[in-house]
Amino acid sequence: MVKHKTLLALLLTAAVLSGCTAQAAQEEVRQETAVPVQTEETLPPETLPPETLPVAQEAQAMAEEPPPPAVPVVLEPVASGEKTDRCETAEVDYSHTGDGYVMVRFTGDTEKRLKVLLKGPTTTYNYNLPKGEWTVFPLSDGSGAYQLGIYQNVSGKQYATVMVTEFSAELTDEFAPFLRPNQYVNFSEATRAVAKGLEVTEGREQPLEKVEAVYDFVVAALSYDDEKASTVKSGYLPVLDEVLESGKGICFDYAALMTAMLRSQEIPCKLVVGYAGSTYHAWISVWTEESGWVDGAIFFDGHQWKRMDPTFASSSGGDEKILDFIQNGKYKVKYLY
Repeated sequence: MVKHKTLLALLLTAAVLSGCTAQAAQEEVRQETAVPVQTEETLPPETLPPETLPVAQEAQAMAEEPPPPAVPVVLEPVASGEKTDRCETAEVDYSHTGDGYVMVRFTGDTEKRLKVLLKGPTTTYNYNLPKGEWTVFPLSDGSGAYQLGIYQNVSGKQYATVMVTEFSAELTDEFAPFLRPNQYVNFSEATRAVAKGLEVTEGREQPLEKVEAVYDFVVAALSYDDEKASTVKSGYLPVLDEVLESGKGICFDYAALMTAMLRSQEIPCKLVVGYAGSTYHAWISVWTEESGWVDGAIFFDGHQWKRMDPTFASSSGGDEKILDFIQNGKYKVKYLY
């Protein structure tokens, strides 16, 4: 029996097109293509030791011992060097494609903007690449053939090819890309966010109960940041502990924070970027054994199923028009992270 307010999945949408940096980060995907020279027009209890107790008492103590406390799980990506491709200034490590990710590093000396185009079986993803550090990109398209290109800005909107590599991925399961940290959902060092996810789900055993707990927390803890939405720059990436501490954010922040909290509870979760109506949004989809993937946020109010959007829900003030939009909005998925 589904309890009152049982959440089958989460959906995060945000405000206007200019408010969601996910749109700014992805607009260039439609403008750029992977060719040797790119343009932006063409160019992701301690217990007593057993020996201190008589055998009978020891057996009783072991039987009565409570289960160990839950701990967050961070499946940390690694560049193990087993399968690599490199050039003079860049390196690609695709040793763990089965786990749903590839890692890229630019080692050259440049102040120019760097990009990665990751082309999967059905979708091409456009990412910014920082200099000098390993960066994780998810294989969101699943198993199949991939092409990864690294490009460096030459001038204006012109990009030159640094290197292009191709590889095949055979994922261990469909959840692999959606359980680990990556560039868009980076919880490798987000210790506060991960700890808060564990705290708010304490005592909850079923995945859907944990989803509900995280949803309720984020709706109450965050408010929409209009100023940030109007000033945020292309290439923005959420720093999850800072979002948590500030208590406010844009749609990208809401989605990334909730995704991290759920992934660290071993709940497969997709950060989804797409459209609700004509407006660009970010939300999440979750998977459970009972429901499979649920690609919208469905909320049971005791009488009927309704769409729910934490970004709007946390700032709507109960406005019936907004709640009606959340329930009846038409959603179209563009990218998964």
